[in-house]
Amino acid sequence: MKTIIKNKNTITEKDHVIILSDKKTKISSISLNSQEKKFIKEQQKENKEIIILNQYIRKIIVVNPKKINNHNLYLENLRCLGDKVFEKIKGLNTITINNADKEIINTYTFVEGMALSNYKFTNHKSKKEKEQNVTIYIYKNDDSNNLLEIERLANAVKLTKDLVNTPFSHLKATDLARLAKEAGKSSGFKTTIFNKKKIQSLKMGGLLAVNQGSIDEPTFSILEWKPKNAKNKKPIVLVGKGIVYDTGGLSLKPTKGMDIMKVDMAGAGTVIGAMYAIASNKIPKHVIGLVPATDNRPSGNAYAPGDVVTMFNKSTVEVLNTDAEGRMILADALSYAEKYNPEIVIDLATLTGAAARAIGHFGIVSMQKNAKKYHEKLEETGHRTHERLAEMPFWDDYDELIKSDIADIKNIGGPFAGAITAGKFLSNFINYPWIHLDIAGPAYVTSKYGYRGKGATGMGVRLLYEFVKKH
Repeated sequence: MKTIIKNKNTITEKDHVIILSDKKTKISSISLNSQEKKFIKEQQKENKEIIILNQYIRKIIVVNPKKINNHNLYLENLRCLGDKVFEKIKGLNTITINNADKEIINTYTFVEGMALSNYKFTNHKSKKEKEQNVTIYIYKNDDSNNLLEIERLANAVKLTKDLVNTPFSHLKATDLARLAKEAGKSSGFKTTIFNKKKIQSLKMGGLLAVNQGSIDEPTFSILEWKPKNAKNKKPIVLVGKGIVYDTGGLSLKPTKGMDIMKVDMAGAGTVIGAMYAIASNKIPKHVIGLVPATDNRPSGNAYAPGDVVTMFNKSTVEVLNTDAEGRMILADALSYAEKYNPEIVIDLATLTGAAARAIGHFGIVSMQKNAKKYHEKLEETGHRTHERLAEMPFWDDYDELIKSDIADIKNIGGPFAGAITAGKFLSNFINYPWIHLDIAGPAYVTSKYGYRGKGATGMGVRLLYEFVKKH
């Protein structure tokens, strides 16, 4: 399903039209009879944000966004209106947007909501639904670059959603690496893939331990965008958890908790999508993505509760729960990130049910170490994109909960503060400014969540893209 966004300098009497307007704005560019004008005024008095007129050969939709004092929430409402209007134009191949009040209403944000809404995951349907390829024309727009940026960003989000929605039967670790490489070829970033032999030579003990129970090989992918005009001397590094399927290993999950565990690679999918957006829009920043990937299964060779694992950085971990596997593979990737002397490292992972229970699907649980100013900027970006951060305390007291009697640390911290102790575990593998994002809540939803849809949401792609762009 493609959304193409273009400029247009004329509106004909056959064009389906969306008019963005303030209630006081005169809608002079469209020919309306007296009854239609009266209907619009009556609907406006009732504070209707979406008013639909069905003319004989075309549809006219008047959008009157409500007044919201908080600018960021006002922009989010525009995206949501874009989603609602997209529902109303199903079956149309073209639509023209006329912003009658450009000084007040942000055209691009409304279009972004429409573009993000045009998504369905139908790859495994035996009877294919007809795809809705929509061309959205912007009437008398002066900035083509912004339109291309929105189109490419929407494509990046859709790439992430496709990856996360794809079942394990069709997405092994090697498949994820291959698709990352394909995304790099089409957008411009370079991809290097480590196979199991290379991972063994590097002694990435966390990734290898989780992979022990699988018949499929692990991968470690390095995605790099380094344009000649890069403005940052040190790279920004993004790390994504790539557990392509999680049974919990020998600490087996119940069926109800296992049935959607294809989503446990959403961190990796988000990093791949963000790299695609950054590269395709030629953002002048040096950015590196790291994606450790495997599935977590309970075979005869699976790592077991009580095992001690030597990690990539040579520290030791006592494994008390094999279902706390994401932090094991992330730890190796975070240690590996040191070689780049990064300015800031941000990891993303569907890491803990505790994070999802804490704030639901409405935002992202975050933690940081030595990265206060970066976190503040990321938090600001989260409000602009409505991919908001809920920062957890990161007090030293929590370090006590992951101390081990027989190894350096253990991989779980007990029944309390599970999201925080998971972050504390990861903090043992960094020596640079670092932000941890637990996306367990918002990465996947079981009912429609506005323009994010149902299933994989792609949340985090726009957040990372905007942060890197404006950093």
